[in-house]
Amino acid sequence: MSIPTRSIGSEKLICLIILQLFFSRTALGGNVLIWPTEASHWLNVKVIIKELINRGHNVTVLVSSASPYVNPKNTSSALHYKVFQVSYDKFYLHSIIDGFMKLWMYEKPEISFWQFYKGLRVWLGKMHEANRHDCDAVLKNDDLLQQLQRSKIDVVLSDPVFVCGDLVAMSLGVPFLYSLRFTPGSTVERFCGQMPTPPSYVPAVLSEMSDTMSLMERMKNIVSYTLQDLMFQSLYGHWDEYYSQILGKPTTLCEIMGKAEIWLIRTYWDFEYPRPFLPNFEFVGGLHCQPAKPLPEDMEKFVQTSGEHGIVVFSLGSMVKNLTVEKANIIATALSKIPQKVLWRYSGKVPETLGLNTKLYDWLPQSDLLGHPKTKAFITHGGTNGIYEAIYHGIPMVGIPLFADQPDNMAHMKAKGMAVVLNFHTFEAQDLVDALNTVINNPIYKENAIKISQIHHDQPTKPLDRAVFWIEFVMRHKGAKHLRPAAHHLTWYQYHCLDIIAFLILCFAVFLIVSIKCCTFCFGKQKRVVKKKRE
Repeated sequence: MSIPTRSIGSEKLICLIILQLFFSRTALGGNVLIWPTEASHWLNVKVIIKELINRGHNVTVLVSSASPYVNPKNTSSALHYKVFQVSYDKFYLHSIIDGFMKLWMYEKPEISFWQFYKGLRVWLGKMHEANRHDCDAVLKNDDLLQQLQRSKIDVVLSDPVFVCGDLVAMSLGVPFLYSLRFTPGSTVERFCGQMPTPPSYVPAVLSEMSDTMSLMERMKNIVSYTLQDLMFQSLYGHWDEYYSQILGKPTTLCEIMGKAEIWLIRTYWDFEYPRPFLPNFEFVGGLHCQPAKPLPEDMEKFVQTSGEHGIVVFSLGSMVKNLTVEKANIIATALSKIPQKVLWRYSGKVPETLGLNTKLYDWLPQSDLLGHPKTKAFITHGGTNGIYEAIYHGIPMVGIPLFADQPDNMAHMKAKGMAVVLNFHTFEAQDLVDALNTVINNPIYKENAIKISQIHHDQPTKPLDRAVFWIEFVMRHKGAKHLRPAAHHLTWYQYHCLDIIAFLILCFAVFLIVSIKCCTFCFGKQKRVVKKKRE
């Protein structure tokens, strides 16, 4: 009779353990709200959302009715979408994106520096206008805000490129985090986040410079910072009034952005140059990277026909669909001259000069291809996601940057010694052939790619685990105020110690005046004594 008793006791113990695990998991699960992001920003957040759900959290995504990238149909018990209606449609957003890319890719070489920045301001202004409609649709919708209040949100994850996520968090009375690569001009991180950026060795974003700068480059760096700050004020300055209106008290966009508990920066020291950073800034570059999976059968067959020469993977990203016929033929001609097989993500008109070694695809399993043992090189536009997949798998690159952060990203990779960079506007077929032969046949590029890949993999925790850890940390502790620098409480002149300098100058001036007066008095008195003696 003793055996069944022990068996029943064991069963009870197992049941108790399972129940304890279940309830502890439920208790630890939080409610996370995601402010809408688009394009590659959304791809990174999707990875974080999936991991949060895997860890037992509930995730709610605020999505615009005009969003071209977020699909609100894929709901589950732990993933919810709150769709808010806006007055524009996704075709309007596509027109803004197309206009922005056309300016940068085709018009920039034909216009002056000032005309380019004027055009850039126009298209960014249109994007901010759409962003403002998103803000109104959420923050002035009492029913939606009440629904979110009833959801008992614990934390908001936002992207400062698309503002107002912080305002939603403030309206709900919950802490918020940022996930970003960088903001335009990096001004938000520097001014609002108080991230130190000494211009002597921290190159301004989009400057395409390294951390080793000559005198003229340092001057250019300071000018770049100044221009970017002016553009930030021009584009974001009008938000101060909006933020004050929503919160019902005088404030600024920068003041509210500075309240972010944690800044999750989507780069790492394999990509970045060494620089100072703050304890509430965490680098999580490559959080979306995964080991390569098997290729589709037909693609694997094509790859295997490459023999000892291997393959080249070519993608200019999901947003580029408007290459000119001339440029497509230049690229196809170059690819036909190399011995490798090429898998090219391309959805335009088939180039007339397309070689037998090149196969076109509407979509590529990019990471799986980069992790394939036959891959020799990656031709890329320089998006951060693609660069990190190349770093993860140790593949040298040929960069053809097109717009936004891409030229700067490829400048980093060139400085790290794992990429050759071409000018999209001027390169010819032979330039692309030479670049591919260089990164494939010169072993130094592969060696540098492997070295950087090893640095990326040699981390105490995975980037995705760190990102989710800090989100959970903020939920557990209702914020991370202990990591917030005191610089947030200083005025600009206090931060730069200008009040100290002014005080010291005043003291020196007083000392100088008193000394002069004393000397004048003593000299005058001595002069009078000498005069009396003579008399």
